[in-house]
Amino acid sequence: MKKSISPYLVAFYLLVGQNLMSQNYSSFQIDSIVKKSMSIRPNAGIAVAVVKDNEVVHLKGYGVTSILTKEAVDENTLFAIASNSKAFTTTALAILVDEGKLSWDDKVVDHIPEFKMYSPYVTENFNIQDLLTHRSGLGLGAGDLMFFPDGSDFTIGDVLQSFQYQKPVSAFRTKYDYDNLLYVVAGEVVARVSGMGWANFVETKIMDPLGMNRSVGVYQRLQDKNNVAFPHSSENGELRQLEHYTKSDASLGAAGGIYASVNDLSKWLLLNLNNGKYGANFNKQLISENNHKELWKPHTNIGFNVAPSPPYKTHFSAYGLGWLLSDKNGFIVVEHTGGLPGMLSRTMLIPELNVGIVVLTNTDPGAYSFSTIASTIADAYLGVDKTDWIANADKRLQESEAESDSITTAVWQTVAKPKSTKIDYSNFVGTYQDNWFGKVEVFLKNGKPWFTSYRSPKLNGEMFFYKANTFAVKWEYRDMPCDAFAMFTLDENGKAIGIKMKGISPYIDFSFDFQDLDLKRIDK
Repeated sequence: MKKSISPYLVAFYLLVGQNLMSQNYSSFQIDSIVKKSMSIRPNAGIAVAVVKDNEVVHLKGYGVTSILTKEAVDENTLFAIASNSKAFTTTALAILVDEGKLSWDDKVVDHIPEFKMYSPYVTENFNIQDLLTHRSGLGLGAGDLMFFPDGSDFTIGDVLQSFQYQKPVSAFRTKYDYDNLLYVVAGEVVARVSGMGWANFVETKIMDPLGMNRSVGVYQRLQDKNNVAFPHSSENGELRQLEHYTKSDASLGAAGGIYASVNDLSKWLLLNLNNGKYGANFNKQLISENNHKELWKPHTNIGFNVAPSPPYKTHFSAYGLGWLLSDKNGFIVVEHTGGLPGMLSRTMLIPELNVGIVVLTNTDPGAYSFSTIASTIADAYLGVDKTDWIANADKRLQESEAESDSITTAVWQTVAKPKSTKIDYSNFVGTYQDNWFGKVEVFLKNGKPWFTSYRSPKLNGEMFFYKANTFAVKWEYRDMPCDAFAMFTLDENGKAIGIKMKGISPYIDFSFDFQDLDLKRIDK
């Protein structure tokens, strides 16, 4: 005999079903999330794409590309995606592996003989995957000062020679420390194996097949600069437009050079959610499924917790090949972020749910909208309790800004205090050299000491006496807060023979790795 179901249970099941079905946000709700983020702190522009079950369910731009022109952001506006470019580099290498031109285990020196690390053993054993997995033994952002700020004249040759002079902070392949320059080397591998420059390869072999028709490998390859987002700073609660960050050589973009729109990136999301397949019915294969799995395999451990905390209950985090991997509420999440002066972005994929999210912004920090919007949308799909990521980010920013302001303000207040003794600046004037960064000069300008880099001309600024043998350098470059201490070593006669440096703010971007410099006086 068939049992009848209570109408109350029917209503209950319907309600549960509706709740399960509504775990994703509607476009209207996403609009509200973006509006909230843009209202809490200054943001110039934002663009968001969401794909679900092989369909684009949200694709929209908000705000402006430029506070000067007031041009509206739309789904085709190009943004710098910075380190989200790294997954394009690993995909380019996967294509070459599929073509039999490369193996993941190939030694780098087999393709780039002049590549040289800090020890012969590491040089001889460094393979292609070591370029991509942040386990080199070098420190966080090692060597980034060659390209931050932009405007330097360092070349791929300089990059290849730099590693032998850098000091490791851990044993080879034992510790995760995020790296950019080795991805530049990976781009050079692409160029030498394929015979095509990295940017040309990515555009021809990845973007063109996917129909990413507006995207380019680096800014200077843009033929049409209409509808391109300008970067902005939102320090002190006011938006300030910046110039585009550019590298001197297009081959240096493999770590973070790509400009793309959310419309184009929605196709990139779908490719990855379909294991390297694309096309109208996903019947074309850009990279093999085996190599796509290789990109998403944990290669370097970042963290592990046997008793994780809500809301995500994350047990592990690791780095694959160009992707960050973790478990969140029982689902594997594949993601990456990107940051350049005035440009922040985030890509998220939840393969088991067939969900992809990308958020592009042209404001730094801009309430960290690139992260909070993506997290808010993803949480709905992950089925976790709601967290007000936007309010949380605002609180964190307030706290970090207050701490940074208190520290930097104290430094400049000390600088401004009258000094009891007169400083003989001539003891510090001279030319100094670091083995990987090159020459810098301390000189007098209108009687005041100045610091300038020969190869990175934006690192130029007045030096102010702080304490003992230490000066505070206020750079003329103001796109990012990166003022630094210069700490002189003196000889027995009180004459400077060397300089060590470090950022003044505890929140200085890691790419300003002043602490890795070892400047030695070279003039007599």
